[in-house]
Amino acid sequence: MLRIRHKAEGKPGALLAERVDRPEPAAGELLVRVGAIGVTLPTVRKLWERGDGPVALGGEIAGEVVALGPGVEDFALGEHVTGLCFADAYAEFAVLSTAMASRVPAGVTAVDAVAVVRSGLVALGAYEAARPQLHESVLVTAAASGVGVMALQYARALGAGRVVAAVSSRAKVDFVRWMGADEVVRYADADWGGPYDVILDGVGGDLLAPAVRCLAPGGRLVAFSSGGGAVEAHELLLRGASLIGFQMRAVAAGQPERHARWQRELWQLYGAGTLRPAVHAQIPLSQAARAHALVERRRNLGKVVLVP
Repeated sequence: MLRIRHKAEGKPGALLAERVDRPEPAAGELLVRVGAIGVTLPTVRKLWERGDGPVALGGEIAGEVVALGPGVEDFALGEHVTGLCFADAYAEFAVLSTAMASRVPAGVTAVDAVAVVRSGLVALGAYEAARPQLHESVLVTAAASGVGVMALQYARALGAGRVVAAVSSRAKVDFVRWMGADEVVRYADADWGGPYDVILDGVGGDLLAPAVRCLAPGGRLVAFSSGGGAVEAHELLLRGASLIGFQMRAVAAGQPERHARWQRELWQLYGAGTLRPAVHAQIPLSQAARAHALVERRRNLGKVVLVP
């Protein structure tokens, strides 16, 4: 089978295509014939990290279960699933832990599943972590990303009074309006149109501090990106505001019932047409470097998906 790994020189785009035997699932694992792989900015950023040899690329996958590991009884051969794979996700066959697996309803393509599920779960989890109230104002950064477009739609569906998208360029303005934003601001703007009751931050880094300054009294900012960043405690004290960190993996592993509830809510909203997947491009797995370059430069409108 085809598998893509990073060459571990610490350079973006240094990817290695290799032919290997397909893996075998261990206890508690599924072997999935991969139909789609979601490309995420955290995965691309990790390419700067050095290693002793080729580095496995984890990521979001969707596909068909073709083998069960010992003791697996909750899934069956032929079922379609999606989930986060921490080993070699960039491959024609991948091993997926049952704890991270979510069933895909009949009729949903692998591409749509990978565009909706992981990004949708992160968006829903981050929004719930903010403890939103009806009619509150919401700002979403990285609003044109896979998670961002889901967050815009969630905020709208769950009763936000005003939904504002923050993006990097004018080229994304019409797109995020189409995905549900009432208003759009750019990171370079002097005025971000605040204050906001809730901010969902998918960027971090240098944008974290100005985002905090846009919080309303008692506002909550949920940081879910891998971009880091720092804020002055004084800024939070001044507003009586909160900064909350959210990580999807911790919920999936430590709170399985909550994770399962979010999955059910996600598919209900998708089935009702409330959530729409947004796929910027479907790119062959063999051209993974091109997909990474697109995401790294933040030129995508929605999800970038690799197709084996």
